[in-house]
Amino acid sequence: MKVIETINLTKYYGKFRGIENVNLSVDEGEIFGFIGPNGAGKSTTIRLLLNFLYPTFGTAEIFGKDCFKESPEIKKLIGYIPGEVNYYEDVKVKDLLEYSITFYEGDKEKYRRKMFELSKRFDLDLNRRISDLSLGNRKKVAVVQSLIHEPRLLIYDEPTNGLDPLIQKELFDLICEENKKGVTVFFSSHVLSEVQKLCTKVAIIREGKIMTIENVEDLRKRQYKIVKIEGDVGEITLSGIKNLKTRGNTTSFLFSGDINELILFLSRKKIDNLSIEEPTLEEIFMDYYSKEEEHNEHIQMGI
Repeated sequence: MKVIETINLTKYYGKFRGIENVNLSVDEGEIFGFIGPNGAGKSTTIRLLLNFLYPTFGTAEIFGKDCFKESPEIKKLIGYIPGEVNYYEDVKVKDLLEYSITFYEGDKEKYRRKMFELSKRFDLDLNRRISDLSLGNRKKVAVVQSLIHEPRLLIYDEPTNGLDPLIQKELFDLICEENKKGVTVFFSSHVLSEVQKLCTKVAIIREGKIMTIENVEDLRKRQYKIVKIEGDVGEITLSGIKNLKTRGNTTSFLFSGDINELILFLSRKKIDNLSIEEPTLEEIFMDYYSKEEEHNEHIQMGI
């Protein structure tokens, strides 16, 4: 079942680009990563899915329901954490969460037990006022609020902002636990290590456009290697080399060419040490960006 599906989803703010022709398909049970730098269009996409914005054109569905015509029904099934958390300042945490429970059908006492359970897990003081909370503790409130009604889909927009490393780990553990129960997760981030730890599939967005959608493991393994060589190798003329760096007698680069050609080339050199490893998602991500920049330069030059 498709939990999220968009077709040519586009949003302009007057003459300014928000997102253009975004096509996403998220299957039930996936932890789907949505990555890109700040300003790439991640939050705009999420706000469109939640009907906080109306598209210039294109369509979006969640659980087969139209995001713009059936939004109230959709929101009952979703847990959401925004990139920036804002609440009424003079409200106690407990009162805010109790009020949130009233919006959902179902067993209210069960939701209340979930509230206490999650608050204890995240060391959240329910009797404090929102105005007294740090950014990290406000984000904890958002985490608890997103889960108390046992949603089928979590949409998290930069959820770790303001959380210390231990609480981040707790959040990741919780996301994995919910996913094992069948909950689908749409996880937006510009921190690539987070996506690499959690997600099964990832979409890379830049300047409002989807650059690629791939399985995380396939993206890491397919054709990409990090090569580090100690020794005198001279000039390297192989194709498929990016980010070539030389320090002293150590040469390193991201390699996406024919591995047999690399081995043949190295067999003719005097090498003291060699390592060939899988790259991080961040290194692959930067390679995609450099390809896009190169393509744009060629267009501008008329090549």
